[in-house]
Amino acid sequence: MIIDAHSHVWPDRIAEMALAGNRVPGLTARGDGTVDGLTATMERTGVDMSCCLGIANEARHVDKVNAFVAGLTSEKRFGFGTVHVGLPVEDNMASLRRHGVKAVKVHPLFQDFALDDRRLWDIFEAFGDEIAVITHVGEGGDARTNALSSPRMIADIARRFPDLRLVACHFGGYKILDDAEEMLAGADVVLETSWPPSLKELRPERVRNLIRRHGAERIVFGSDWPMTDPGEEIAAIEALGLTDDETKLVLGGTMARVLGIDSPWSG
Repeated sequence: MIIDAHSHVWPDRIAEMALAGNRVPGLTARGDGTVDGLTATMERTGVDMSCCLGIANEARHVDKVNAFVAGLTSEKRFGFGTVHVGLPVEDNMASLRRHGVKAVKVHPLFQDFALDDRRLWDIFEAFGDEIAVITHVGEGGDARTNALSSPRMIADIARRFPDLRLVACHFGGYKILDDAEEMLAGADVVLETSWPPSLKELRPERVRNLIRRHGAERIVFGSDWPMTDPGEEIAAIEALGLTDDETKLVLGGTMARVLGIDSPWSG
């Protein structure tokens, strides 16, 4: 059961505009960001479930985004909602519970707050082990926004909130993998594999060694669709030379455990 931990979907009317707001130089979308586009991609690439990540750039959009992702949730899609430090903790939690959202995406580059913002930590405190979190970590913007997330911040969050089900995108440090490998070695955090424009940008032996040092039981496959092609990213993981059990954990078993859903690959 292949689970893509990292895909972005927007309402049809804003998908094109949302993609135009991509801040990573030289990165071109491979899909259109619509629900129909994702569905067709999943059928073509063999993805059984996609985590659809919602992001509210502004606090006033939180409830609308959570309503949208809640409507996406099905046997094939797991909706990840949003929170914002511009709202009181109680309002963030009320929105998630009202719409039955069990996981959220945090994206400092677009939401313009840091992973060590104490207002965000207050939200994490309220999450306990109830709400899973996946967050961008690393570069992708200008110097100021790049500084809003780092492997060190992830390590601090993991220590401060041991019950939090935390997933760090891009192996815990997009474009700063040396820092991520140094600061997150042994940390109790799940790392996600996306590396736009493709995981193939990294040396296979480095990725294989990283997965084995951290443990396949703490690694999840993510494509970052529509910025990459999930089929190509799955093929890159299958070509790493991992064992069959390790590959199954990475491609879906570990994420099934994070989400609390049944999978024959959970181990």
